[in-house]
Amino acid sequence: MVIGGGPGGAAAAVRLATQGLAVALIEDRLVGGECHYWACNPTKTLIRPIEVLQLAKAVPGVREVVTSQSVDVEAVFNKRDVIIEHLVDRDIVTNLRRAGIEVVHGRGRLDGERTVAVVEPDGSQRRLYAERAVVLATGTSPFVPDLDGLRYAAPWTNRDLATMTSVPARSIVLGGGVVGVESATILSGLGSDVTLLARGPALLQGSEPFVGARVARALQDRGVEIHLGSTVRAVARDDSGGVSVATADTHVRADEIVVATGRSVNTGDLGLETVGLPVGDFVAVDDHLTATGVDGEWLYAIGDTTGRALLSHVSQYHAGIVADSVASRARGDVRDGSDPTAHDSGRLAQIIVTDPQVVEVGYTESAARAAGFNVTTRNALYPGELAELSILRDGFDAEGKLVIDADRDTLLGATFVGPDVAELVQAATVAVVGEVPLSVLRHVVAPHPSLSQVWNPLLVAS
Repeated sequence: MVIGGGPGGAAAAVRLATQGLAVALIEDRLVGGECHYWACNPTKTLIRPIEVLQLAKAVPGVREVVTSQSVDVEAVFNKRDVIIEHLVDRDIVTNLRRAGIEVVHGRGRLDGERTVAVVEPDGSQRRLYAERAVVLATGTSPFVPDLDGLRYAAPWTNRDLATMTSVPARSIVLGGGVVGVESATILSGLGSDVTLLARGPALLQGSEPFVGARVARALQDRGVEIHLGSTVRAVARDDSGGVSVATADTHVRADEIVVATGRSVNTGDLGLETVGLPVGDFVAVDDHLTATGVDGEWLYAIGDTTGRALLSHVSQYHAGIVADSVASRARGDVRDGSDPTAHDSGRLAQIIVTDPQVVEVGYTESAARAAGFNVTTRNALYPGELAELSILRDGFDAEGKLVIDADRDTLLGATFVGPDVAELVQAATVAVVGEVPLSVLRHVVAPHPSLSQVWNPLLVAS
């Protein structure tokens, strides 16, 4: 039984079903989850036309025939609506049922060992009993901080931004993390006059320092007004529909405010107390993704619910681990060290889809040093290191950094910021996860001319 029909939960259900197990999938909103309808997919769809237009204006022979300086917003929204299936999960549900999965629309919560109580949309209740396992895949929700007047001002979250039907003339983005900078990129690229308020001293503070600096400069070049170290005192929605934000040192007015201040795990009403787990926290798991503190190895958690990484692709990775583990135990296999375990610590990959794009894999330098590694680093600026990158576009401007375990000569982390660097993420991930020695990586010759050549100056000294 799987509670939560996001990308991780749905993937777990499918994989369990393909291994011959009877599966029920419980979801209280739309099957497909946050990523599909309100996060990854729609936001990337909104950003892509902005990226393409900027590229077109940077390529001689193309920019001369570009007749508009802005994207067609209506066409962008139409494409977004297709991607999110007009917020209807009928096709997804149909495909899951064809795979033999019982899809239950309703709010599911634990009610003791292997038991799930479900409240269906019409208010009726039912209890489901799992023979083998219960998998918690309930994800997270946007966090709205308790600031004076904020909740009464009807702020947008990522869900409202992703599904907006018109672009506010003026907007305020509250938060300088990943969602904040992506929101500012979308809104400014679609024609909004954006002010970004960040509490910290820099954007994207969990990244290498040059990442936030480059993204900030790019946003400012597009007209975004950025206030760092900004403490919000009060928020108010006036009679005309506008919103105002008072900070310690300024006052900002706009038509809408987007809250991008983090996520809250959806375990507050999950019945964790009925199995002896703390309410409202991430569910602690071992590397088998079995919930710690629960006897019997029947309760699992994946993805955001575990707090290991708030990334949809990680939840799908976890789904495979859990499904294989449950199926293995159903066959009576004995754990002998070869059974499925998650190896995601310090090896996760992320793309931040701003313009320029950001790719991050593994440890940053500061995180690696804090973890006790003997660290060396290598940096490169482009096109200074590779003049031929100007073939790709005029004004090509990028930066790369490798974090290296000096004792083992392996890559601990890699960060790239620049146009289209998302295409580098898999190569970097393979190098980090595979622990490929740099002495070997230097012989992985990138074809000329290609974006992959950004690796060459970083590896030449190996």
